[in-house]
Amino acid sequence: MGAAMRRIQTGNALSAFGLGFTVPYLYVYVAQVRDLGATTAGVVLAVFAMAALVALPFTGRVIDRRGPLPVLIGAAVLASVGAASMGLSANVPTVVLSAALLGAGTAVMQPALATMIVWCSDSSTRTRAFAMQFFLQNLGLGIGGLIGGHIVDESRPGSFTLLFGIEAVMFLVLAGIVLTVRLPRSLALQEARPANTEAKARGGMRAVFGHRAMVQLCVLGFVLFFACYGQFESGLAAYGTEAAGIQPATLGTALAANTAVIVVAQFVVLKFVERRSRTRVIAAVGLIWAVAWVTAGYAGLGHGSQAMATAAFISAYGMFGLGEAMLSPTVAPLVADLAPEAMVGQYNSAFALVKQLALAVGPAVGGPMGAALHGPYIVTFVLFSLGISVLALRLGRQLTPVQDKPSLVSRSLVVAQHKPSAQLEAAA
Repeated sequence: MGAAMRRIQTGNALSAFGLGFTVPYLYVYVAQVRDLGATTAGVVLAVFAMAALVALPFTGRVIDRRGPLPVLIGAAVLASVGAASMGLSANVPTVVLSAALLGAGTAVMQPALATMIVWCSDSSTRTRAFAMQFFLQNLGLGIGGLIGGHIVDESRPGSFTLLFGIEAVMFLVLAGIVLTVRLPRSLALQEARPANTEAKARGGMRAVFGHRAMVQLCVLGFVLFFACYGQFESGLAAYGTEAAGIQPATLGTALAANTAVIVVAQFVVLKFVERRSRTRVIAAVGLIWAVAWVTAGYAGLGHGSQAMATAAFISAYGMFGLGEAMLSPTVAPLVADLAPEAMVGQYNSAFALVKQLALAVGPAVGGPMGAALHGPYIVTFVLFSLGISVLALRLGRQLTPVQDKPSLVSRSLVVAQHKPSAQLEAAA
């Protein structure tokens, strides 16, 4: 990685570390520590998600017009203010306002960071760059959550104030680091994805959702996030405790197993993924997740011992982690490769918006099903996982060979995209 990429990835890891401190404990903090009740805690979590949905439709155009750097700095400062005020809030209005600032800030950071990674990479390095981002995010979240769990004390509100204070500082550190980054717009990037003047004229989300391959990728992304990430802390957790008799502490172990698989497997999986068809890799993830849901279903059947049910449930989380490790170097680079040069920010923002929608709808649908409709819940999400495979293979028909398999780009093709040597010499 170049100096710019190293700084971007360092800031990404530190901001994830800060988020890990507080995200697992936000509900407990509002409902119990500040004694504002479960209803208010639910409203805060909803506001956190809704703020992202409000902010993201406008984010992409600002990134493409002003660049990702000022957008990322502004979002980091906004999130820092939200985190600091959350740690000091003791009534409903200030808690809700803090959640809105924190949710909007952290959501806007996603497409801004993704666009910075695109600008600092090319088709030969982008897969590994996004894999590194996902690896560091999970490592930061895991370490942050682990350390935060040893600091929090429900009887001491000050311990939560400390956590939110650390989170606020981490966001400011991110802003400080990216201020030192010089973003290149390399010849390779400009020649590979020249500005799309028609798209610029139409502008906005209309251009994004007028791109058939991007629409199919967004539909696929919604199903991916709905069927996996949107279930971890809602439907799957409810199913585990209600149907499989999993203890709450074991849920933490399962999430730790998920993170551990990602951290251990990420770069082993990368060697397998980067020379294969992206859509076939995504299709394979659908099959792996179908097996994971079947394994989770076995945990709730009640025919084996509690130890076997617990082992099966934790194994399911591990299989989800394997699929996530395969997706990280596949989906985000594909969004970047579909985007015209002038609209990288808008494409990243559109996909981030789809992700947030899935994360908002997923718990609302999966939570009640996982708690009460055990059999239908498992069957539904096995079918969703198989649907991922079908959608991925259909998407492959809309992609060029190079978009689906970047390893096809040989050195001679890259040279052919640049100016002839005679022109380069004349330019020199």
